Amino acid sequence: MKKRVYTEEFRREAVRLLRTSGKSARQVADELGLPQSVLSRWKCTADNAPKTPAETLSMKEEVRQLRRENERLRMEREVLKKATAFFAKEST
Repeated sequence: MKKRVYTEEFRREAVRLLRTSGKSARQVADELGLPQSVLSRWKCTADNAPKTPAETLSMKEEVRQLRRENERLRMEREVLKKATAFFAKEST
């Protein structure tokens, strides 16, 4: 049996699909037509690879965005709590 060779781009995309799809490694591997053990090995290798400066920067930016969104959601929740209390007093 001839050993199949996959491009680095295919490997990265397969790992990204595994991480973001919510599907099991077996399901993703079956969809891509490769053994689950190969996909799992690629994921393990990617998890242990040092982060490039671009990845680190994008992660920092994502954290900043998520913190801003979190703060906005907290403020919205507080407004809704106050509105609920106000309308509860109005109706009594």
